[in-house]
Amino acid sequence: MRLLKITNVGSDGKVDFELVSVYRPVPYAILSHTWDPDPDKEYLFDDARHATGETKPGYKKVQGFLAAAWNHRPRLEYGWVDTCCIDKSSSAELSEAINSMFQWYMDARVCLAYLADYDQVLSPDDRVSTNILGTCRWLTRGWTLQELLAPPSLIFYSADWQAIGTRSGLRDVVSKATGIHQSALKGDISAIRSFSIAQRMSWAATRDTTRLEDMAYCLLGIFDVNMPLLYGEGQRAFLRLQEEIIKDSDDQTIFCWHGRAGNEPDGEYSFFASHPSRFAYCQTIVPIHTGRVHTYQLTNAGLRVTARLQE
Repeated sequence: MRLLKITNVGSDGKVDFELVSVYRPVPYAILSHTWDPDPDKEYLFDDARHATGETKPGYKKVQGFLAAAWNHRPRLEYGWVDTCCIDKSSSAELSEAINSMFQWYMDARVCLAYLADYDQVLSPDDRVSTNILGTCRWLTRGWTLQELLAPPSLIFYSADWQAIGTRSGLRDVVSKATGIHQSALKGDISAIRSFSIAQRMSWAATRDTTRLEDMAYCLLGIFDVNMPLLYGEGQRAFLRLQEEIIKDSDDQTIFCWHGRAGNEPDGEYSFFASHPSRFAYCQTIVPIHTGRVHTYQLTNAGLRVTARLQE
């Protein structure tokens, strides 16, 4: 795992840092943010490796993040940022990173969520409103879902790196803005995975990713699944995700989505949904526990399901 290590903080607040590889656990902060529509404006791996890119807008974001980590109590000297701590030119490293990312957010001491479009000035007596927070792009992206759920602690920051509040303190506001039950917003992985498959899928229903495949890959950790990345496969990635989920789960709410499955000819349907948006109305769908284990068999001919029929 690569991290940014703070080497010095000047009297003007400028943070000096270097990209390092760590082979033993160290306490670190982790950044959650949304990428600029132009990725070249972000502070990237080659920038960090060669100590360049200081004129990029993304460099200012990294500076703000590391300064916030340094000022955190307890002080944190290490930070992880997805733009510059992963060598995305290596498909093997990218695949490993995406399959490990949920765990990395779980293992972080704190997650700092940067809301680049939140510029409200709050006094100590002001309350963060659902209407304002709910308009932030951060709450609409697929990748930030696991970044909201996985960390043990999360602090929201505004565009100028002023602390807005914590996930714990804003749990009611965040729950209303996202449709995620408050008990899933505690950084407790067992609580997250106690929700049905359909409920967890519903959390991603209104989110989006730049690449279609990432709508599946960003959910791997939420469903405790590992699978290889195949960019170019399109919506097949989400079908593969569901196939992986049913290998270890008999939760039949995975089939409780609504609408057409995809671009099939008229009259042809699939057991699997084509996109998380098909689970948009599944926030309260839970499995019926009958004491009997339901089995699935996925073959070249299709999916065979053993299920209990309701009379």
